[in-house]
Amino acid sequence: QVQLVESGGGLVQPGGSLRLSCAASGNIVSIDDMGWYRQGPGKQRELFAAITSGGSTNYADSVKGRFTISRDNAKKMVILQMNSLKPEDTAVYYCNAYIKYIANSGYVYSRAYWGQGTQVTVSS
Repeated sequence: QVQLVESGGGLVQPGGSLRLSCAASGNIVSIDDMGWYRQGPGKQRELFAAITSGGSTNYADSVKGRFTISRDNAKKMVILQMNSLKPEDTAVYYCNAYIKYIANSGYVYSRAYWGQGTQVTVSS
Protein backbone atom coordinates (compact mmCIF):
# COMPACT_ATOMS: atom_id res chain seq x y z
CA GLN A 1 0.00 0.00 0.00
CA VAL A 2 0.97 3.63 -0.43
CA GLN A 3 1.98 5.89 2.45
CA LEU A 4 2.81 9.57 2.64
CA VAL A 5 4.97 10.53 5.64
CA GLU A 6 5.68 14.12 6.69
CA SER A 7 8.53 15.47 8.78
CA GLY A 8 10.12 18.77 9.76
CA GLY A 9 7.46 20.58 11.77
CA GLY A 10 8.17 22.36 15.01
CA LEU A 11 8.43 25.67 16.85
CA VAL A 12 10.14 28.64 15.23
CA GLN A 13 10.40 32.36 15.98
CA PRO A 14 8.85 34.99 13.70
CA GLY A 15 11.16 35.70 10.79
CA GLY A 16 12.67 32.25 11.01
CA SER A 17 12.73 29.39 8.53
CA LEU A 18 11.54 25.82 8.47
CA ARG A 19 11.75 23.00 5.96
CA LEU A 20 9.07 20.34 5.63
CA SER A 21 9.35 17.13 3.66
CA CYS A 22 6.83 14.55 2.53
CA ALA A 23 7.98 11.17 1.27
CA ALA A 24 5.90 8.58 -0.55
CA SER A 25 6.42 4.83 -0.48
CA GLY A 26 4.67 1.77 -1.85
CA ASN A 27 3.95 0.14 -5.19
CA ILE A 28 3.97 3.45 -7.00
CA VAL A 29 3.75 3.71 -10.75
CA SER A 30 3.91 7.49 -10.87
CA ILE A 31 3.26 10.60 -8.79
CA ASP A 32 1.39 13.38 -10.50
CA ASP A 33 0.40 16.69 -8.92
CA MET A 34 1.45 17.35 -5.32
CA GLY A 35 0.51 20.09 -2.91
CA TRP A 36 0.68 21.50 0.58
CA TYR A 37 -2.36 22.33 2.68
CA ARG A 38 -2.64 23.91 6.09
CA GLN A 39 -5.32 24.37 8.70
CA GLY A 40 -4.96 27.03 11.38
CA PRO A 41 -6.99 27.27 14.59
CA GLY A 42 -10.64 27.93 13.77
CA LYS A 43 -9.96 27.96 10.04
CA GLN A 44 -10.73 25.73 7.09
CA ARG A 45 -8.03 23.66 5.45
CA GLU A 46 -6.54 25.54 2.52
CA LEU A 47 -4.31 24.68 -0.38
CA PHE A 48 -1.46 27.19 -0.50
CA ALA A 49 1.20 25.58 -2.71
CA ALA A 50 1.09 23.07 -5.54
CA ILE A 51 3.48 21.54 -8.05
CA THR A 52 2.67 19.54 -11.15
CA SER A 53 4.45 16.46 -12.45
CA GLY A 54 6.24 18.77 -14.87
CA GLY A 55 7.46 21.08 -12.11
CA SER A 56 5.10 24.02 -12.59
CA THR A 57 4.22 25.73 -9.30
CA ASN A 58 1.39 27.82 -7.91
CA TYR A 59 1.12 29.70 -4.62
CA ALA A 60 -1.53 31.44 -2.60
CA ASP A 61 -0.96 35.16 -2.16
CA SER A 62 -0.46 34.67 1.58
CA VAL A 63 2.76 32.70 1.07
CA LYS A 64 4.01 33.94 -2.29
CA GLY A 65 7.60 35.10 -2.10
CA ARG A 66 8.17 33.41 1.25
CA PHE A 67 7.47 29.71 0.63
CA THR A 68 8.91 27.46 -2.06
CA ILE A 69 7.56 24.08 -3.10
CA SER A 70 9.79 21.61 -4.92
CA ARG A 71 9.92 17.91 -5.69
CA ASP A 72 12.54 15.19 -5.88
CA ASN A 73 11.18 12.47 -8.12
CA ALA A 74 14.06 10.09 -7.43
CA LYS A 75 13.27 10.21 -3.71
CA LYS A 76 9.50 10.35 -4.29
CA MET A 77 9.41 13.46 -2.16
CA VAL A 78 7.87 16.91 -2.07
CA ILE A 79 9.61 19.70 -0.14
CA LEU A 80 8.33 22.92 1.38
CA GLN A 81 10.87 25.60 2.28
CA MET A 82 9.33 28.27 4.50
CA ASN A 83 11.11 31.57 5.09
CA SER A 84 10.15 34.80 6.86
CA LEU A 85 7.61 32.95 8.95
CA LYS A 86 4.82 34.87 10.64
CA PRO A 87 2.60 33.99 13.62
CA GLU A 88 -0.34 33.66 11.23
CA ASP A 89 1.49 30.78 9.55
CA THR A 90 0.82 28.69 12.65
CA ALA A 91 -1.16 25.64 11.53
CA VAL A 92 -1.11 21.93 10.94
CA TYR A 93 0.50 21.33 7.57
CA TYR A 94 -0.52 18.46 5.30
CA CYS A 95 0.98 17.19 2.09
CA ASN A 96 -1.18 15.70 -0.62
CA ALA A 97 -0.24 13.75 -3.72
CA TYR A 98 -2.12 12.19 -6.59
CA ILE A 99 -0.57 8.75 -7.03
CA LYS A 100 -0.95 5.95 -9.55
CA TYR A 101 -0.23 2.63 -7.85
CA ILE A 102 -0.50 -1.13 -8.34
CA ALA A 103 -2.63 -3.14 -5.95
CA ASN A 104 -1.72 -6.67 -4.86
CA SER A 105 -4.16 -7.97 -7.45
CA GLY A 106 -2.17 -6.24 -10.14
CA TYR A 107 -4.89 -3.72 -10.84
CA VAL A 108 -3.77 -0.12 -11.29
CA TYR A 109 -5.49 2.60 -9.28
CA SER A 110 -5.21 6.37 -9.14
CA ARG A 111 -6.17 8.44 -6.10
CA ALA A 112 -5.10 11.26 -3.83
CA TYR A 113 -3.20 10.48 -0.62
CA TRP A 114 -2.73 12.61 2.50
CA GLY A 115 0.19 12.91 4.85
CA GLN A 116 -0.47 12.58 8.57
CA GLY A 117 -0.01 16.29 9.24
CA THR A 118 2.72 18.13 11.12
CA GLN A 119 2.37 21.07 13.50
CA VAL A 120 4.13 24.34 12.68
CA THR A 121 4.06 26.97 15.42
CA VAL A 122 5.47 30.46 14.87
CA SER A 123 5.83 32.32 18.16
CA SER A 124 8.28 34.48 20.07
